[in-house]
Amino acid sequence: MLDQDVRYLKYKTFLNTYCPYCRQSFNVEEKDKKVIVFNANFNGSALKLKLSPFLDVFEVESSIPIEKNEILTELECPYCKKSLIKPEMRCGECGSQVGEVIISTHDKLIPFYLCLRYGCEWHGLSKSDERKIKLKIPRQEMPEQDQKLRTANHQEVPYGYTSELALLEAGRCLQCKKPECVLGCPVNIDIPEFVRLIAEEKFDEAVKKIKERNVLPAICGRVCPQENQCEETCILGVKDEPVAIGNLERFVADWERKMDLVKIPKIKQKLNKKIAVIGSGPAGLTVAADLQQLGYSVTIFEAFHETGGVLTYGIPEFRLPKSIVHFEINYMKEMGVRVELNHVIGKIITVDELLENFDAVFIGVGAGLPKFMNIDGESLGNVFSANEYLTRMNLMKAYKFPEYDTPKPKGTRVAIIGGGNVVMDCARTAIRTGSAEVIIVYRRSRSELPARHEEVRHAEEEGVKFRLLTNPVKFLGTDSNTLKAMECIKMELAEPDESGRRKPIPIEGSNFIIDVDMAVVAIGNSANPIIFQTTPDIKLNKWGYIIVNPDTNETSKEFVYAGGDIVTGSATVIQAMGAGRIAANAIHKKLSNMNGKRIN
Repeated sequence: MLDQDVRYLKYKTFLNTYCPYCRQSFNVEEKDKKVIVFNANFNGSALKLKLSPFLDVFEVESSIPIEKNEILTELECPYCKKSLIKPEMRCGECGSQVGEVIISTHDKLIPFYLCLRYGCEWHGLSKSDERKIKLKIPRQEMPEQDQKLRTANHQEVPYGYTSELALLEAGRCLQCKKPECVLGCPVNIDIPEFVRLIAEEKFDEAVKKIKERNVLPAICGRVCPQENQCEETCILGVKDEPVAIGNLERFVADWERKMDLVKIPKIKQKLNKKIAVIGSGPAGLTVAADLQQLGYSVTIFEAFHETGGVLTYGIPEFRLPKSIVHFEINYMKEMGVRVELNHVIGKIITVDELLENFDAVFIGVGAGLPKFMNIDGESLGNVFSANEYLTRMNLMKAYKFPEYDTPKPKGTRVAIIGGGNVVMDCARTAIRTGSAEVIIVYRRSRSELPARHEEVRHAEEEGVKFRLLTNPVKFLGTDSNTLKAMECIKMELAEPDESGRRKPIPIEGSNFIIDVDMAVVAIGNSANPIIFQTTPDIKLNKWGYIIVNPDTNETSKEFVYAGGDIVTGSATVIQAMGAGRIAANAIHKKLSNMNGKRIN
């Protein structure tokens, strides 16, 4: 039997259940849980029967023990004492007798049938009525670390779903005939199918279904903005909250790992062709996994001393544990992918030199060049770019100083400038490393914050403050050239432009000073030019990003492909993976159509 306390406490609403004769409600509140209560009979013995009042999770609690598959001989209303059995009906699954109750949906009362065989969950509802009931089941929130405790550690904040919560959440899915959620996913995961498998407790099959399209489900389930992608197009979200697709993806990926059920796919054939992948972030890892499984020999060249790209250096431990990143990359190594660390392509080896030894090259180096505001004082001590700050903290393990040699940047009063997810990562990291006050300074209003709502909520819960409609104009330093304050100006928003965005405009004469002794500039990144300095025939756009054929992600240089932030600018993990998949398919198609080895 499922953990009843967990189930009842997580629900805020439940199905109101009535007698079809006297219309008295069967719903009863008992201490901290809600149940529906019947009179029943089993083998000549009268008993009280309690059921959980939620679709597809009717668990039995009775005054006389009933074993699974045993059948009640009577079910009656405890008020009018009338029998609820419908003699003319039989269970559509096991053929047993059924009892009828009435339940309320949003707009009407409908019959609901209970099979009298314990363990059978047949209910005889039409699809339309079932959808109406599912609309009443609330989205299951994910348990989290207490906000007062988590600021003192770097452990992951959300705990993830229990199997009970996952089953309840998966049961909300409407199983649409035309699933818009799949179209909202950049790698087109068969979302209804993997959610259906979870609802049927086929967790192993569910995660395998995801991995047909996504090789990093444990990572994507944690850091992808599902609310702007698959969940945004969920039909259930039109009238209520959408199905928690990301939480379910994380659940089955974690379950597979914890149960030690991860299996390395067998490579059916080995091809005598080699692929070089530059960068081990999400795009590069996707290309490597896809092509390795197709039989290519893939080598990843990583500039840093650890793999993972932005997953390792950019995202803090409390949001994405590095053990998960390492697990996923080790999975690829076991598939046969080679990894060469400390290789800065464009310096140690050029793209042209790679093409002498590899049949195709994929560039997935991200957008790693930090942007600055170009205001006075940006070169003062204790003014950091978000790249440097997070790389020190995450990749170089400064948050574990002195266990690791990298001292952690630290200020008593810290300003983080910007409004995206990177800003939230910096602010929440500063809180955890002992800063007394952390202030996010953003030039637009709260409604324009580009960060995920969940990240904003977590930051506020942890004590981060917001100075909105505010923009720095100068950093002020001490005699020893370290930061002591920041001059800011108040902003107002103009009318929306053609894109719908409201431009921030400075309010003349509104300058004021904020005392801070550390600042992190997190206003975005641009393309690092190192590769292009030695490969000038790769065409770039005016912002310095690689121009590709959108159908294949091939660059202007034949047999060289690119994807992720180096093409689009800063985007999401799953969008980078989608770009990697397009490139992998195109590389395979092109090399498969050639006779023998590529001619240089």
